[in-house]
Amino acid sequence: MWILKAIGLFLAAAGWRLTGSQQFGAMLIRALSAKNENLKNIAGILIVRAGHRSEPLLQAALQRRENLPMTLSLLGDLGDRMVENEIRPFSTDRDPQVAEAARQALRVLASNR
Repeated sequence: MWILKAIGLFLAAAGWRLTGSQQFGAMLIRALSAKNENLKNIAGILIVRAGHRSEPLLQAALQRRENLPMTLSLLGDLGDRMVENEIRPFSTDRDPQVAEAARQALRVLASNR
């Protein structure tokens, strides 16, 4: 069953890249909270492969505190130092998973300098 959902993610990513529709991009962001790890990973890969186009979607998810560990990691993977100031406050978050994801994202950004 998850394979059909994965195909849907690939179609959403293609639609997002072709049309720029935020609805398609939002589908990928929502998939980051899937219970199935494969779907989460596929969504994350597709988001990172979209490059800087995905930053506004990830920043909006960050502001909503949506899928924080994964969102923070993906922002770090994109390598744009402009988001460093947005990530930094999460490094002292009460949730240890969020704080660790933020610290890792900051390390990734620092290593890409």
